[in-house]
Amino acid sequence: MNFKFNLSPIFVHAVRMLALLVVVLFSTATSADDRPNFLIIIADDMGFSDAGCYGGEIATPHLDGLAAGGLRFTQFYNTSRCWPTRAALMTGYYPQQVRRDGMPEASAISGPRGKRPEWALTIAERLRPAGYRTYHSGKWHIDGKPTEHGFDRSDSTVRGPGFFETIKKEDRDPNYYMTVGTAQHAIDCLQEHASKFPDRPFFHYLAFNAPHFPLHALPEDIQRYEDRYLGGWDVLRKERAARQRELNLNVGTLSSLETEVGPPYAFPKQLKILGPGEVNRPLPWHQLTEVQKRFQATKMAIHAAMIDRMDREIGRVLDQLQKMNAMENTFHLFRIG
Repeated sequence: MNFKFNLSPIFVHAVRMLALLVVVLFSTATSADDRPNFLIIIADDMGFSDAGCYGGEIATPHLDGLAAGGLRFTQFYNTSRCWPTRAALMTGYYPQQVRRDGMPEASAISGPRGKRPEWALTIAERLRPAGYRTYHSGKWHIDGKPTEHGFDRSDSTVRGPGFFETIKKEDRDPNYYMTVGTAQHAIDCLQEHASKFPDRPFFHYLAFNAPHFPLHALPEDIQRYEDRYLGGWDVLRKERAARQRELNLNVGTLSSLETEVGPPYAFPKQLKILGPGEVNRPLPWHQLTEVQKRFQATKMAIHAAMIDRMDREIGRVLDQLQKMNAMENTFHLFRIG
């Protein structure tokens, strides 16, 4: 059986699709050893066209390699936010059904917002009784702890304070970079699995924080994109659309810039700190000052660097699967959210 290359952006009923796959694949398995493994990777706030296999200019050779031998989804649902996305992926239900998104009078109908109903089991809770070892690495952003909801091992329960509490601490480790740490935890879990549970299939949920704000990347990664975006976002979006057409992705006609659309809240203090280079609307590039152009190009470079590093770390995880001879019997799914 070959489950090696499968790639997808975010779509709401991913878990239901996985459940169907489990049924189909189990029905064709000749023994317990034939049961497929699952590696589910999610990137946080990554753009649809950021990866090279979707027309992006960012170097993502490992994701591109997965896509080249598998399936790229072009129609999908997108919740456009962190915690509703994860609720949909982990449970297979719309976020509103499991109280993970706002909806008029929803609490009066289904219960308090944020508290997942007891019947909304995670996919790990469904797979573990079937003999799967279940692992989680990275961001959680769902109620409770992963190890309380079906996962045998999770780094969020041992790392200490959450992400936003950690970045505010002055004594945080300057050598720790979360994207690298998240991938390393996944590798550690896979190594442990190969050593202690070689006769059991695994489900690994690898949830990167990148490229979610705050923008922060390793200097050597930023350097690779330092001047790449000085041409501006007007040119960039046209370049990406052209590459998407070359890839036979039916993206349609580019819409006009929505110059009045921006953050749904004011942040005057932050704008003052960021200085004259920041803007909070997608203005035409030629309307920006030279200071603003450089500042915005640097922001885009850091965003690209975060994705570049994530792809490199995904490569390390895939290398570990190769060492375990597990690539061919592992279903890989990549999504954004």
